[in-house]
Amino acid sequence: MTTPGTGAAVTTGHGAPADAHADWRGVATEDTDELSASASSFLRGRSRRLLGELLRPHRRALWALLAVLTAQNMAWLAGPFLVGVGIDSAVPALLDGSGGWGGAQPLVWVTLAMVGAALTDTGLRYVFLMGSGRVGQEVLLTLRRRVFRHVQQLPLSFHERYTSGKTISRLTSDVEALAELLDEGLDGLLTALFSVLTIGVVLLVLDLPLGLVALLGFPLLFLLGRWFQRSSTIAYRRTRQTVAALIVQFTETFGGIRAVQAFRREDRNDRLHAALNEDNRQAHHRAFWLVAVFMPAVTLIGNLVTVAVLGYGALRVMDGDLAVGVLVSFLLYLRRFFDPLQDIAIFYNSYQSANAALEKLSGVLEERSTVPEPADPVPLRGAAGELVFHGVRFGYGGATVLPGLDVTIPAGQTVALVGVTGAGKSTLARLAARFHDPLEGEVRLDGVPLHRVADADLRRAVVMVTQESFLFSGSIADNISFGRPAAARADIEAAARAIGADTFIRALPDGYDTDVRKRGGRLSAGQRQLVSFARAFLADPAVLVLDEATSSLDVPSERLVQRALQTLLADRTALIIAHRLSTVEIADRVLVMDAGRIVEDGPPAELVGGDGRFADLHRAWVDSLV
Repeated sequence: MTTPGTGAAVTTGHGAPADAHADWRGVATEDTDELSASASSFLRGRSRRLLGELLRPHRRALWALLAVLTAQNMAWLAGPFLVGVGIDSAVPALLDGSGGWGGAQPLVWVTLAMVGAALTDTGLRYVFLMGSGRVGQEVLLTLRRRVFRHVQQLPLSFHERYTSGKTISRLTSDVEALAELLDEGLDGLLTALFSVLTIGVVLLVLDLPLGLVALLGFPLLFLLGRWFQRSSTIAYRRTRQTVAALIVQFTETFGGIRAVQAFRREDRNDRLHAALNEDNRQAHHRAFWLVAVFMPAVTLIGNLVTVAVLGYGALRVMDGDLAVGVLVSFLLYLRRFFDPLQDIAIFYNSYQSANAALEKLSGVLEERSTVPEPADPVPLRGAAGELVFHGVRFGYGGATVLPGLDVTIPAGQTVALVGVTGAGKSTLARLAARFHDPLEGEVRLDGVPLHRVADADLRRAVVMVTQESFLFSGSIADNISFGRPAAARADIEAAARAIGADTFIRALPDGYDTDVRKRGGRLSAGQRQLVSFARAFLADPAVLVLDEATSSLDVPSERLVQRALQTLLADRTALIIAHRLSTVEIADRVLVMDAGRIVEDGPPAELVGGDGRFADLHRAWVDSLV
């Protein structure tokens, strides 16, 4: 059970609000215990829209299931009526028939009718459960695919503020809550609602005075139901929040288990987990307490109404104003009237949990990309690689990183970006790869603004290699061909040889077919980086961005990569971001950045010989080697 977190309104490139409902996005995804009436109404409406979208393709199946349910409940409701007929008609006929077939015939017909109704009820119940189960699983399949596909396509800005634990919670805990509702609760609700409505009519038709007596319990039931609805809505939002917090803490703990053990954080994490677990226990305790009060209260009201009906009905039977069979049928229907109310309570228990989950899932699905696909993309084939930053302003969370950048990088030029941490180097690289759009100005590739380029064309033209060098479970060959899945084995091996990875790959037990295991754990940091380099080179982009991509390499490996880069970056535009200034030696040009501005621009050899920022950085780096 869960709650997501993303929240702030985002801004698209060019400063426009990303969504007309951006002001609600915080409500949609932040963990809050109580919401205003307007916010709660917004969340409920959004959840209903999502549920409607999921059920709409199954309209025909749902109408057919409703027809089956109607027929099944009619068969189920025939039982008490037939019991009354048996008492008032069949039994007297049997007693007056002097043992002959004529006296037993009414009882036989009533018995056969009850058996037929029971068999019909059983058969239709089977059909309904199989059909509803199939529809429910198809809905869940669609929802899982939709959430997974949507989250994958959301920009880095979303994933940077939305923890992996909350994403996992959306796809597991929240979907499971909805599955529980569809698999178990929905069937009980439909049956219960149909039963309550039908039996209510039957009670009034069967005997109006007794029906009016039965209705005396309705005001109490209404007040009890309203109290339970309001209280449980808050309670179940809270349970989903506490479970989400547990999943987030669990994911972060074991995702960073090396740091946890290295810094002896086990005890502190245990205490944090215990506190979150206690919050979760208390939240569920509150939810269970509400059910524990509601269900016995419904039973108590039902029993009191039954006693009143029995007393009043008995007096009328004694006066000869009411047949015994009618009273028995009425009491049996009355019991069947109140029992479904218990089922409704059980359903509402599942519904509140699923509704809180739907609020979170719908919040994720309504997240809009800050780098949307262009409605009318400009074709980009055979990109040369010229990059132009024109009047680019960008920042994070209100803090400006690039106040107004103007720079042109000709096609085929290798440019090194240097500067202190926070100077804006990585931000410039992310804008070049269109992981973000500028708030003002444009980034252009071969004269075409990046926000006008189709995403598929852009990803072929621009490839980034980051410091993390993430590898997926599978073989080394699979990881190298990640950017070109159809690449031939010879091309994969050629890319590895070009950047100097072939030797260590062939030394592994299965060579290129060696499983790198989770996150590439079988390889060293330097080996993982070399594989990620081979992946980028095989993709053969027009623009290659290296964001501190040599930081994990030892000196021999770094020298090997630099030699490979000199060959492989020929006639290719490259942005190299590195704190190791040795990596800058292969660049044609150096841009020194400070506070989001370019303060020096020139060839590395020329800048080293001067007395500017780059010369100071270079001297500091040389001194660090002594």
